[in-house]
Amino acid sequence: MTHEETLDPQDWSELRALAHRAVDDAVDYMASLRERPAWQHAPAHVKEHFSGGAPAGPQAVEEIYAEYLEYVRPYQLGNSHPRFWGWVLGTGTPLSVVAEMLAASTDAVSGIYSFVANNYVELQVLDWCKELLGYPTEAGGLLTSGCSASNLIALAVARNARAGFDVRGQGLAADDAGAARLTVYCSTEAHSSLTKAVELLGMGTTSLRRVPADDLMRIDLDALAELVAADRAVGLRPVCVVGVAGTTNTGSIDPLPELADFCVAQDLWFHVDGAFGAWTAIAPESRRLVAGMERADSLAFDLHKWMNLTYPVGCVLVRDAQAQLDTFSLTPSYLAHGEGERGLTAVDVPWLSDFGFELSRGFHALKVWMAFKEHGTEKFARVIQQNIDQARYLEGLVTATPGLELALPRQLNIVCFRYVRPELDDAALDRLNKEIELELQERGIAVPSVSTVNGRKYLHVAVANHRTRREDFDLLVREVVRLGKELAAGSGSQRTYLAPEIS
Repeated sequence: MTHEETLDPQDWSELRALAHRAVDDAVDYMASLRERPAWQHAPAHVKEHFSGGAPAGPQAVEEIYAEYLEYVRPYQLGNSHPRFWGWVLGTGTPLSVVAEMLAASTDAVSGIYSFVANNYVELQVLDWCKELLGYPTEAGGLLTSGCSASNLIALAVARNARAGFDVRGQGLAADDAGAARLTVYCSTEAHSSLTKAVELLGMGTTSLRRVPADDLMRIDLDALAELVAADRAVGLRPVCVVGVAGTTNTGSIDPLPELADFCVAQDLWFHVDGAFGAWTAIAPESRRLVAGMERADSLAFDLHKWMNLTYPVGCVLVRDAQAQLDTFSLTPSYLAHGEGERGLTAVDVPWLSDFGFELSRGFHALKVWMAFKEHGTEKFARVIQQNIDQARYLEGLVTATPGLELALPRQLNIVCFRYVRPELDDAALDRLNKEIELELQERGIAVPSVSTVNGRKYLHVAVANHRTRREDFDLLVREVVRLGKELAAGSGSQRTYLAPEIS
């Protein structure tokens, strides 16, 4: 008799017990974040643990879970911690964790077949995003894994829509005389994902034209106009300008209304990379900062950054839904749809997979849908404004503290500053501030990052954390000054991974 196997457990009660324990451990972890180090570096024995070949035979799930607790969970990036401000990352919310578990328990997919409820959840989430960010309801859109994918999708649509020839059919190597080299424009401060997108789209790195930034790290409009005119004069074909609503380095916001006007006048696609800063639009006291964003032909943004959903989930909106479909829609015979109103081929829902490059897509929308319902958009708006106000508070602390220096005035929620000593030159200060960053991280005190502004290194504090309190910034400033003095005097102590108590 044939013995047929399954990957389900032989004893569901054992899995149930482990799952309950894992949920309890996860909740305990989240509830005790403030008492934990902000960050821990994985030591050598952890790295060594993850070596060797794939296991040929089974291992008890209790043992696997124990390995996770010992070798994996303690050594995370730390972005869920209240004093994590490095780069620009979100911190997650507890219900997002539950939503991920629920989606995984059904091995949920989204984007195909009209009978699947997940599609309607995602469509509603997309409609909510359009409403909140000022986009028309008929616009196209898609949830993605984040802004790297969102920017790629948007620039693909921009390329095809403005190329002037059939890029999809003929490719960029077409012999057509109109197939001049296509160019895209953004500031020197725009995100590296734009470079990757242009490369992946076959246009080449040199086709992404980096425009100088002004003193506030915003795109220089005069330089942009001159570069577009010069490129056209030598036979290049400009297709798109990218404005940034919140640069990763400094939180700077490009002059979006002026960019929108320029793109209309020049017949260029206007794309906005609003990875985290787009959500400024829902904060009543600050939405003016991103005015003009709603005029973009396409908008990329994340929900796992300033909206604090668990990773990953981003979004792209495209004003011309047909242009998005023309770029990506493809229906092989084995995925035929639109042939009736019953069964797998029903027509009463768009196939979201036709709006991007992925056919296999997870149910990212569930955690967004549940989080919006749990808190309401007004609370998200208050938390975003709270972070902006906290960044203003930190800026005030820095300007009032001897030995600290701002890189430039704060524009949104990012504060860049450094520890200075009059006897040290800029190169020495660069090294010292990098070491301060490492000490803060390695001792588990806090997690800023370091960025380069006008050629010099500064501590980079991106305030996009719903768990942060103002006293956390008091601690940060005290510790930066203390560590700066220690390190400058050559008296840096042994790293202990223990954060001092907040007083």
